[in-house]
Amino acid sequence: MGVRRVTKSIGEHLWEFAMEAVGEMVLSFLACILLGGLAFMAYLSWAVNPRLTVAGTALAGVALAHGAWVALRRRPKGTEDAPRRGIAAITTGFFALTSGVTLFLAFYASGCNC
Repeated sequence: MGVRRVTKSIGEHLWEFAMEAVGEMVLSFLACILLGGLAFMAYLSWAVNPRLTVAGTALAGVALAHGAWVALRRRPKGTEDAPRRGIAAITTGFFALTSGVTLFLAFYASGCNC
């Protein structure tokens, strides 16, 4: 009885280890593809029109700064439960999405050899 339970436990741990390794490989592969796609888009954008690329980057920086300011500042008393509307909601969502993609790339694309 004891040998069967130990064997089953070892098999479960090996299966879990294999699935985690496969998951890490898939996430690293997706991060490398995303990083390569972003670099290719930046290259194409710069090749087509450098001025428009700089202007778009500046606009994205302003939107990120506004989204970070709205997301991280303290809200006035009495408005804690009020939803964000308009530009504040858009820039906060843009900031959240960009932050999530940046963290994903920092964790998984840092070890990629692409």
